[in-house]
Amino acid sequence: MELVELLRTPLIIFLAVVAPVWIVVHYFTRWRTAKTLSHDDEQTLSELWESAAKMEDRIHTLEQILDAESPGWRARQ
Repeated sequence: MELVELLRTPLIIFLAVVAPVWIVVHYFTRWRTAKTLSHDDEQTLSELWESAAKMEDRIHTLEQILDAESPGWRARQ
């Protein structure tokens, strides 16, 4: 019996059953981990949120200053 004939059946079983299940499980776990945010992503998002809040406060303050010093500035846009 040749080696090819000896390995033919296990190879067919592996390719027909094990390999597809292995591929599906692999990509399912990749999808699950990609769906969640990493710790670094959460930290960056938190920093961006804080930065946006500070910028909003600054813009509001600048608008108040412009309203006091130049009341018609909004109409000139």
